[in-house]
Amino acid sequence: MPRLPVTTERLALFATLLATFGELHPTCDHWAQGSKTASRKRLYGEDLVHADGTPAAPDSARPVMTTSELGRRAVACHVASYTAVQLAATIGITRAFGYRVTPAALLAGAAINASTHAAIDRGAVLLWLAKKTKKTGYIEHCQAVRLDDDGNVTREVNGPGSAWMELDAALHRAIGIGAAAVTTWLTTRPGAR
Repeated sequence: MPRLPVTTERLALFATLLATFGELHPTCDHWAQGSKTASRKRLYGEDLVHADGTPAAPDSARPVMTTSELGRRAVACHVASYTAVQLAATIGITRAFGYRVTPAALLAGAAINASTHAAIDRGAVLLWLAKKTKKTGYIEHCQAVRLDDDGNVTREVNGPGSAWMELDAALHRAIGIGAAAVTTWLTTRPGAR
């Protein structure tokens, strides 16, 4: 098979990676991520809890951790599943079309998406960026209203239907552009293969 001109190859690979990263984001966030992981990944605090999230006494016979540790574990679990799906899909799609992305490039793109995904999903980075870009009003205004089991109305700042979720998705997709560009460049630079 004749080689494509490098510009065409780069544009085709970039478009493929961009589509793969961007279109998989909702699948990874809403189908691959477990409900408990989603509800725990933004937990912060020094209160002691068990691995299942139940409150713990300092003298508990079961292993305990702080709520912040539970939150970090939850986000790590989510990022691990997100990264596994992204890598498998990227390898599967590119190889199905007869193309091989170099392992170093694959890992670089995955590392960019994974590390930023973890930082954004913990919440502090998203709130810091929202404050810097004057989007906190948007987050406060566009919250989701839920009914609890007793029929009481509650507000949720960061769940489905909220500005938080929209800003989260927009950040992940914007970062995916950079991850796709880095992966493309590392794969197609002179001497990469």
